[in-house]
Amino acid sequence: MQHRMKTHQLSEEQIRQLLGRSQTGSLATLNSDGTPYIIPIHFVYYQNAIFAHGLPKGKKIDNISNDARVGFCIYEIDKLLLDSNGNPCDTNTQYESVTISGTAKLVDNIEEKSSVLKEIVKKYTPHLANRELKDNMVKGTAVIRIDLSEITGKYYL
Repeated sequence: MQHRMKTHQLSEEQIRQLLGRSQTGSLATLNSDGTPYIIPIHFVYYQNAIFAHGLPKGKKIDNISNDARVGFCIYEIDKLLLDSNGNPCDTNTQYESVTISGTAKLVDNIEEKSSVLKEIVKKYTPHLANRELKDNMVKGTAVIRIDLSEITGKYYL
């Protein structure tokens, strides 16, 4: 484990808070040739899993269908910490980050999909959270569930 991970770990509660307030994350899947494919996604941390939604076809869906192993990362940079002597090599960053390894799968259960999509609406458009989700929209939307194998968080202040 890196030195900074030993000395600057986020607590489980801090990880949950960061996952709750972060607006985007980076999802890494594996292409058929083993190379990584990384894309930004909207997500929700719900029921101890990461969920994302989108079109039912595309490269991330193909990759997950071929190899369920994924990585996921979020981070927030608060500010640069400039060296008082102006040394660029001693500039640092005040940040928090979470890194996740896990397995992804498409959610088929319509009730689970609807529940997750409501959580996504609540997170990103809370003023619309009381609106009904149309059945055809729920059925036609892909929902990806990432079950967490490993989760770490770190910070520097």
